[in-house]
Amino acid sequence: MRSPAELDDVRWSRLGNALGPAEDVPKLIRVLYGDDAEAADEALYDLFDYLHHQGAISRASGPAVPFLAHAALHAPGRRDKVLVLLAVLAGHDPSALAPPRRPRIGSAAAFAELRAELRAVLPELLPCLEDPDRGVRRAALRTVAAVADLVRDELRSLVVERVETLYADDPVPAVRADALVVLDRFGRAPESLDSPLPQVRLAAAQLAAERSGPPYAAELVAVFTEDGAEPDFGEDDHPWSGTATQEQRITALLAGDPDAGLGVAARWIAAGDIGSRGSWLAGRVAEKWRDREHEVLELSLAALPHTSKPASLLRTIAYWVECLPEPDAALRDGLHRYATTADDETAEPALHALVNARDPRALDLVLSRPTGRLIAAAARRFPEAGDRLVPLIRRELAAGATAGDGTALIQALAPLGAAAHAALPELADCLRTGRAAVAAARRLGVDGENTPEITGLLLDATRSGRALSRTVAAVAHFRVTGDPETALLTYQEVLSSGGGQPYSHLIGLEPMGAAAAPLLPLVEFLLERGGPATREGAAEAHLWITGSPDRAVPVLTALAGTTGVGLNALKALAAAGCSPKDLHPALRSYASSPTRLMPDSPRSGQVHPDDELRTVSRLLLAMG
Repeated sequence: MRSPAELDDVRWSRLGNALGPAEDVPKLIRVLYGDDAEAADEALYDLFDYLHHQGAISRASGPAVPFLAHAALHAPGRRDKVLVLLAVLAGHDPSALAPPRRPRIGSAAAFAELRAELRAVLPELLPCLEDPDRGVRRAALRTVAAVADLVRDELRSLVVERVETLYADDPVPAVRADALVVLDRFGRAPESLDSPLPQVRLAAAQLAAERSGPPYAAELVAVFTEDGAEPDFGEDDHPWSGTATQEQRITALLAGDPDAGLGVAARWIAAGDIGSRGSWLAGRVAEKWRDREHEVLELSLAALPHTSKPASLLRTIAYWVECLPEPDAALRDGLHRYATTADDETAEPALHALVNARDPRALDLVLSRPTGRLIAAAARRFPEAGDRLVPLIRRELAAGATAGDGTALIQALAPLGAAAHAALPELADCLRTGRAAVAAARRLGVDGENTPEITGLLLDATRSGRALSRTVAAVAHFRVTGDPETALLTYQEVLSSGGGQPYSHLIGLEPMGAAAAPLLPLVEFLLERGGPATREGAAEAHLWITGSPDRAVPVLTALAGTTGVGLNALKALAAAGCSPKDLHPALRSYASSPTRLMPDSPRSGQVHPDDELRTVSRLLLAMG
């Protein structure tokens, strides 16, 4: 344990992470000792961000531990928060780091150093287990648990004795439950499923479920069902591992057993959906498992009267309802009630869900209170209503719709057929003023006419400062005029520059087909030397230009899989009519898996990529 007087003995400037050198760490630690509570809280927030940035520790995390331990004992009024920071750092999960291609901030050596530092100061932190503040006792238990496997034999018996005392005698049930988890880390947990305390029973069931894995025994599910519905189940805001609380861990466990998870979610929702935990659990099941959307939507609808944030839950319903082939009448009627009787904040997502449920009543409601988002959704779901929707799209674009709204409105023209041609003046104005310019240029390539105004606007856009705007406008210019010269020159410049994201340009070449043949040397270069996304885009471009699968199919086959690039590769193979035999074992697993193989956010507004994966896998298998 080291006092603030020793902070300058550490060469913090040589320690750092993605945020830069660690020179601010000693300044922030010193703030913890001051009387300004607000400043100290901000310092703790910044320390958490620096030492555990985006889920990864830094090289400064280990050297900071002795100073944080001293602050836990001597800084006024923040003992529980500092202990939580120590517990989170030592409970760091390296596998939770984001994108695999991103360099890891916290190396294995840095993590080992951090845990060794915490083990060294643990004896001095043990009095915190007897602190009069329940929050401090709970945070101290988390800290002990984080290094339980490192505690030396001479200290182990003392630690276990103190934790056993908390388990047996602490007046706070949640502290007893925490103590049970710590005893389990030491291999000393008593059988507690029959405890008179629901918090202890829940902890015992959680530990047993973690050991057994799904499907869970009926007695464990019964504990989760009944005790998890209690109000104080959600009181735990102290993390056990990384930044996960007990409630989050139990939710993740139950999501691993869909039948048990949905049964428990139904009970929690019927009990009032306290903390939205039942609807949250149901959503996690839908995210993890295929073909459970109908059950999840029924539960979500039942949870709506209990939630304090119905708009959020309705947005989730709007996403999952798209996955149902035929949403039933009860679900649609429930959404219609919210869309017609709720306040504006709730009515709009309810109406969006009703549109996605393909309910005929939704179209008239959208026409009576249109927004850009609702109009775009209605165009996708009711393409036969182009004569009614295009005037609304034109009005919104003329009113100045920009960025995401403008792009969504322009993209909504695609399914509306001949009626979309009426929007040419608004598309031209969007391109002229730079509002949703990429979408506008792309759409002008489809609906545009070979007039001086349109060709001039597209030609001007090929000189834009944005590479994507240039290539999209260049291809649109080709589609309108039939002259490939501008597009070829633009693509030569952009693809030869070596910057940006070549994939987004390469996939735009499809309309040019064989007219893009002069670009083949560049495409073939990227086919062999680009990153995965670039090679996938180059393979598609090669197919469009040459009409031959010889070069592209081996590349697409090698890239195929359960990533975004892999899914695009599979779709390209299907479009080319090629179903390589080497892929068939993987395709069978993609098509038959009961779990989702590709994740997605339930608020993305797009078709779930896992549904696309299953569909394209079945299509490729059917090709033989």
